[in-house]
Amino acid sequence: MKLFRHGTHGAERPGMVDKAGGLRDLSAHLSVLDGASLAPERLKALALIDPLALPLLPAETRIGPPVPRPVNFICIGLNYADHAAETGAKIPVEPIIFLKAGSAYAGPNDDVVIPRGSTSTDWEVELGVVIGTGGSYITEADAMAHVAGYCVVNDVSERDYQMKRGGTWDKGKGCPSFGPTGPYLVTADEVPDPQNLDLWCDVDGQRMQTGNTRTMIFGVRKLVAYVSDFIALQPGDIIATGTPPGVGLGKKPEPVFLRAGQMMRLGVSGLGEQCQRVTGG
Repeated sequence: MKLFRHGTHGAERPGMVDKAGGLRDLSAHLSVLDGASLAPERLKALALIDPLALPLLPAETRIGPPVPRPVNFICIGLNYADHAAETGAKIPVEPIIFLKAGSAYAGPNDDVVIPRGSTSTDWEVELGVVIGTGGSYITEADAMAHVAGYCVVNDVSERDYQMKRGGTWDKGKGCPSFGPTGPYLVTADEVPDPQNLDLWCDVDGQRMQTGNTRTMIFGVRKLVAYVSDFIALQPGDIIATGTPPGVGLGKKPEPVFLRAGQMMRLGVSGLGEQCQRVTGG
């Protein structure tokens, strides 16, 4: 099942994708697609609805992020060995965790705004894990039962802010518009193996990133359990699981960063695509 939210920013309503890829309005059956809606019994009930019986939405409908702003928008750093190598970083012994500001959370096709004075804004396609059942100290054996589904995340990053402005990553990760998420929440039953998904990112039609989740250092099961040791996971939380190689910072002979007027297009196999226009700067 592919679920989504549609409409103007802050007033999104639930939707469901039919088998032909049509966008259907689910709001007659569900008032809000939030964390409570992601409980296993609620998802089972939604799965009984025939999408073809729902109103078809216009093609130009805005798609919002798949759930309302999560309590915790969690990211994992340097989780692909080849990405760590391209940035000159050591492979981490334990997962690197940082939080993305709630104000960074955005729709999959909303504009990405380069911060004022920035010269080093970068792209990062990632697999997002959406939590359905919260908890702390989750075991790896039980971790997948806490996952409602998956989505695409662009962990947009300002590298100078991240590395040169005081030693914490959050400054370079939390700028407004720096967390495009969606278009869909694809339920876990449609993703039998989250460790075998292709990821890609194009900038102005040029392929920048190509990867597969099988090369993660720490897989989804490990990440859900590990994060829950430090952060009490809530239904609707999102864990962005790291990016494969090909980011602008790692380009040779010189890094390449985003400029106003460019277009990013990125996706994860089976989870849909995002497309963002770059503005600001």
